[in-house]
Amino acid sequence: MDVSAMPKAFSSQRTWHLATLSSVFAGSKAGSTTNITASAKLLYSYTHVISGFSAHLSSYELETLKNSPGYISSIKDLPVKLDTTHSPAFLGLSFNSGAGAWNVSNYGEDIIIGVVDTGIWPESESYSDKGISKIPERWKGECESGIQFNTSLCNNKLIGARFFNKGLIARNPKITLSMNSTRDTVGHGTHTSSTAAGNFVEGASYFGYAPGTASGVAPRAHVAMYKALWEEGAYTSDIIAAIDRAIIDGVDVLSISLGLNGFTLNEDPVALATFAAMENNIFVSTSAGNDGPFPGSLHNGAPWVLTVAAGTTDREFNGVLTLGNGVSVTGIALYRGNFSSIQIPIVFKGECFDLQDLFDAKQINIVVCEEGNTSLEDQFENIGIANVTGAIFITNSIDLESFIPTQFPAIFVNPKDGETIKSYINRSSKPQANMEFKKTNLDNKLAPSLTSYSSRGPSLSCPSVLKPDIMAPGSLILAAWPENILLELINADGTFRNFNLESGTSMACPHSRSSGTLEEGTP
Repeated sequence: MDVSAMPKAFSSQRTWHLATLSSVFAGSKAGSTTNITASAKLLYSYTHVISGFSAHLSSYELETLKNSPGYISSIKDLPVKLDTTHSPAFLGLSFNSGAGAWNVSNYGEDIIIGVVDTGIWPESESYSDKGISKIPERWKGECESGIQFNTSLCNNKLIGARFFNKGLIARNPKITLSMNSTRDTVGHGTHTSSTAAGNFVEGASYFGYAPGTASGVAPRAHVAMYKALWEEGAYTSDIIAAIDRAIIDGVDVLSISLGLNGFTLNEDPVALATFAAMENNIFVSTSAGNDGPFPGSLHNGAPWVLTVAAGTTDREFNGVLTLGNGVSVTGIALYRGNFSSIQIPIVFKGECFDLQDLFDAKQINIVVCEEGNTSLEDQFENIGIANVTGAIFITNSIDLESFIPTQFPAIFVNPKDGETIKSYINRSSKPQANMEFKKTNLDNKLAPSLTSYSSRGPSLSCPSVLKPDIMAPGSLILAAWPENILLELINADGTFRNFNLESGTSMACPHSRSSGTLEEGTP
């Protein structure tokens, strides 16, 4: 809406928007609306991101609105999707070093990071305000109460908590929300916000993997959560409202790990809203998307935002297979259970395509599979169905993130080590081996490298601007997690943890956002 067309009689844009909608409903065809009030149809009045509002309208009502004074354009409310501890050290941030961005910026002290996401788990140690400075006087935000969330859960670390769902409810009037508050029921928002600014937490790990002290990239920064993405869905009207509120509240940095595909800049509500944030001196970091490796697959390609791709870190999670002759082979693994230290028979089953053969071999045996005509995906599925004691996968694949969090004991090894294993099995009259897990090794020389899933440029909405802008750690990132959200079933038992490993440009986005925070605090 053109605000210059607003009559002076109106005290605010909201009252003008309500009056405009009242006129629309009064002019609607008979029977098209019944007992409709403007306040019931008006979802949000935006004052900073755009001059306009969002409302639940029929197609005829929209056509009537187009004849209203001040009307410029309209965009359909669109569904959006999410883009799903060692990494600070990998970025060159050190607690003990006297130099570097952490020390120069005092760990992001007094910076306010706004996060538009699925909410937050405030009880996590990552949101402890130990060592955190007082809330800046410039802060205008607040903590909104809701289901299982009250204002006492905020502190000097978590200084803001708001939630937005009018758009979601308007599109789904009969919906039952899982948690009508800022509390996180998905895990994504807790993970990204603690990656950005989580406080130091000693003894963090993921079932023994990645042990140590976890922290966000800007551990002394303040966090404000704007929950606009829900377990039940997410719409642009709510996201724009969250960004609008973040501007009013006074955040310094804004993280947006979501996006829309296939829209031009003037049709992309997120792009328009982030432009307003940029105009208000807010540094905006966005995720590139997880639709790679195809060219032109990224979203958030606007020139005024930082578009972040996902890269690997130099940390590997390993398992060790020790053969009966004492030779040990290390491979990629992320099995969360325990495995007996006793050596058991090990057998080679080629491409592992014969399910009956695998069923026959499952009795106290480690089964070795080799990639060939049968894909790794099919081998993995067959082994899972056969429920073997343990598995070794010989593969050339370097993109194993979707496989390694296995529900059964498994180690993925390269072909060279695979030959060592096969040679031992062929030459031994009674081949045996055992498996060890929960090994974490650093200094992977191939890192950092771009992950295969990270969306590639160019930006179809703005092809003349090189995108993505930067690559940041996004592969298997350890960060806080809601303690009541099931991670996965292991041996039919539900597993819950307060830290989780997640991958995606969503995980990369807070790294770059918070690195920008540290730069902002650097003289």
